[in-house]
Amino acid sequence: MNKLLKNVMLCGTITWITASCTSNVPVAKGDFKPNWESLKQWECPEWFKDAKFGIWAHWGPQCQAETGDWYARHMYYEDHWQGQHHQRVYGSPGEYGLKELCRDWKAENWNPDELVKFYKSVGARYFFTLGQHHDNFDLWDSPYQEWNSVNIGPKKDIIKGWADACKKYGLPLGISMHGSHTWTWLEGSQKYDGNLTKEDGKGTWWEGLDPQELYAQCHEHSTGWEKEGSIHSQWGWENGASLPSEEYKMKFQNRVLECINTFHPDMIYFDDTVLPFYGCDESIGLNILAHYYNTSARLNGGQQQVVAMGKVLQEEHKELMMWDVERGAPDKAQEKYWQTCTCLGAWHYEQGIYEQNRYKSAQQVISMLIDIVSKNGNLLLSVPVRADGTIDDKEIAILEGIKEWMDVNGQAIYGTRPWKIFGEGPSAEANNPINAQGFNENNNYSAADIRFVQRNDTVFAFTMRYPEEKICTIKSFGTASEHCSGKVKSVSMSGYGSVAFTQDTEGLTINLPKAKINKLAATFAVVFEKP
Repeated sequence: MNKLLKNVMLCGTITWITASCTSNVPVAKGDFKPNWESLKQWECPEWFKDAKFGIWAHWGPQCQAETGDWYARHMYYEDHWQGQHHQRVYGSPGEYGLKELCRDWKAENWNPDELVKFYKSVGARYFFTLGQHHDNFDLWDSPYQEWNSVNIGPKKDIIKGWADACKKYGLPLGISMHGSHTWTWLEGSQKYDGNLTKEDGKGTWWEGLDPQELYAQCHEHSTGWEKEGSIHSQWGWENGASLPSEEYKMKFQNRVLECINTFHPDMIYFDDTVLPFYGCDESIGLNILAHYYNTSARLNGGQQQVVAMGKVLQEEHKELMMWDVERGAPDKAQEKYWQTCTCLGAWHYEQGIYEQNRYKSAQQVISMLIDIVSKNGNLLLSVPVRADGTIDDKEIAILEGIKEWMDVNGQAIYGTRPWKIFGEGPSAEANNPINAQGFNENNNYSAADIRFVQRNDTVFAFTMRYPEEKICTIKSFGTASEHCSGKVKSVSMSGYGSVAFTQDTEGLTINLPKAKINKLAATFAVVFEKP
């Protein structure tokens, strides 16, 4: 085994330490070269466009505290509520830090087969797992990161467990990679245990392990707006951010390439502006994309069939990967296919959200799904998982509500494409701009808000709330509308069947059944007479 050495500044002195990995993973060769122009050959595969809805287990050692997202960072800040919680429950993070959180996470009741089977029944057509979060802990038997779920904590290959279940139930597998940010994200740990080295572990539970392989903090702290004690993170690689070392970047690349080679995921999600290290080193992300696309092409008769996702993409970036919008959606239909990622609660499990009933409702999720699909996108929904590997009773109830609607109306979602316009009504006409990578999902819809999709010769119209009135008028189907496709031949309602209607210049007026068909949204299949 070849060992790599690195020269780092450690507390004012130069120290040689040994990296934990083997030689570099070769970047796969093929038609896709690691440059912007060549990678524009990528096209979103049709299977992803047909799938529409995925579920994500955003689950790792930070869920051990069950105290919300970014816990491994905020636990090191005394003025943050999570830091104060940590002091009360665990004591000083100098004595009980991230490494202890990883050790104590056991996932003892995790049953991936049971969960994936349930998620598919709810209507998910793909599934995502974390590969690693900003905490830098790999959730598979990673040869490039000794701090992983096989060596420490659960002593299980988490990704393999999810992957085996996905294969059994026929769901495409996605893996999300967030570890590029650890360099600055964990800088708060420098005041506590973040600068420990392998030599400091003699006589401890972690003897033989190198904390720097996890924390990566033997470097100068960022400057600029990121000050000591700040609860914010230096997300980009500008404004005084401490820039990552070559070894750190290469280690991340090796981990991702090895994971691709081992699991052949159908999707990869990068929690980055565009790609990992974009802004300080474009080569890592471009190497990963070229490897990913060439590997897929080799396995699929020369045609790549995978999707890579990133955030805050400019139009030129959308030519070579997919735009992911966090907790929100564009307010207009998009020419390029895209995805929203959102969560029922916090990204990492938070007990307080359960206790305070602050989960998204099935109504909110279905409304988001309809709106997103009408705008040429997919919805990836994270269902927070508790430390032990189970989901709670309130989440199950919400998912059962989603399932009830999808069982009847899903045929109007899967395999569809945008219509002439995405919708009509107050929300379709309003401006709702994206904030940074998203964060604009709190829309208040009404039954007057309509969304459209089509498949073959059928146009599906959804009301964003189930109408209280016994009639529903869709203006875009009126004979005077510039969008109307002609004379309506038939209208049927999902879960009911054919319904009476009239069509005039003002719109298509549909008579609803006396009893509500469902609690969430009405779906109409409209067929126009052929010219």
